[in-house]
Amino acid sequence: MATVVDVTNFIATSPSSLEALKTANLLKGLPINAFIFGLSGTGKKSLAKYILSNAPVVDATQYNDLEGALSSNKTLIISNFDKIPNFDNFKILLDRYEVRIIALASSVFNAEVIEQFFGIKVYLPPLSERLEDVKTLTQHFLQEARTLFSVDEHIKINEKQIDLSTNAHAIRRYVYMRVQLQGINEVELMDLMEEFLKERLGGNSDYRNYLYLYEAPLINAGLAKFKTQLQLSDKLGLNRNTLRKKIAENKEYLKDE
Repeated sequence: MATVVDVTNFIATSPSSLEALKTANLLKGLPINAFIFGLSGTGKKSLAKYILSNAPVVDATQYNDLEGALSSNKTLIISNFDKIPNFDNFKILLDRYEVRIIALASSVFNAEVIEQFFGIKVYLPPLSERLEDVKTLTQHFLQEARTLFSVDEHIKINEKQIDLSTNAHAIRRYVYMRVQLQGINEVELMDLMEEFLKERLGGNSDYRNYLYLYEAPLINAGLAKFKTQLQLSDKLGLNRNTLRKKIAENKEYLKDE
């Protein structure tokens, strides 16, 4: 059975996230500055908060705020560390106030700078490489959303359908959307479509251009429910050639069953 650890919303199930958590536990007991890097949504801030639970989080793009935070805190979490405009001045302030920091960035942007400031580096891979974490995060967000929206119905989420391009942000958005849509009625659904289309209409062939928004979900749902094109064509009242044409036209939007 897989090990699952949830600390300050840092989900650790995969080998790489468990390794990161192991390093984090080491850092909790050592006065060492650390650099955590990885794409947005991979858990950098959650892991940093686990290490320094009482430290404020300051965005390096707000440098005046950062200078103030250095003068009034003994521990600090700095996001967008690579955006600091002058690392020499920052080093002077860091030494003057003797602040311990955990810094966050999307990559090792400058190896020399990283070596100057940090004794330990922690890499969090994208969730596309941590599929065990995807499953656990999905269930975590599902429980969170069901509580928030007071939804009691059983909701099944297929993790394979989630676009992981923005990592945990994408998972939360997808799960919340599924929970919110669970009890939606036809009028509410049409209102959503109306708002969606209102911002996009204006071309000369909009009817044809946006027809896939109706046809693709209908075909996806029909194939999932009735399994074969023959049965689906009968249920939709279309001849098989017309259905095949519609499937070909909407091919890029159809799911592989």
